[in-house]
Amino acid sequence: MDKIRDRCRSILMLLMACTAGLACSPAAAADAWPVAGRQGIIRSVIVPADQAGQREAYQPQIDSLCAGAETCFLNFYTNSTGAPLAVPLPDAIANEPTAVLRRSAKQGVEGFRWSCRLKKPDPDCF
Repeated sequence: MDKIRDRCRSILMLLMACTAGLACSPAAAADAWPVAGRQGIIRSVIVPADQAGQREAYQPQIDSLCAGAETCFLNFYTNSTGAPLAVPLPDAIANEPTAVLRRSAKQGVEGFRWSCRLKKPDPDCF
């Protein structure tokens, strides 16, 4: 039941983006990653485990979730245990970070950082 609710939430977010005039296709709805929730301006996004280390997989999600937003903060996680999505995140999900995106209109910068857990050759991991 939780998976159905999460899928519906993802589709609803995509439909809202479509009505805002953003690019929209049936494939995009099927490929949208679930958003577990939001704490303030930070959204927690669940990454399919097989795409966790593929930077190119993140960009369409970022483009969709941050479209039109001058400021956008995303935290990405995997959910290998299939824990129910909730905010605050259950420890099973919170312990599986993959990346963060910080786009700040105030600072005029955007940064994408990998989690050190993924053992990427990035010295600026968290």
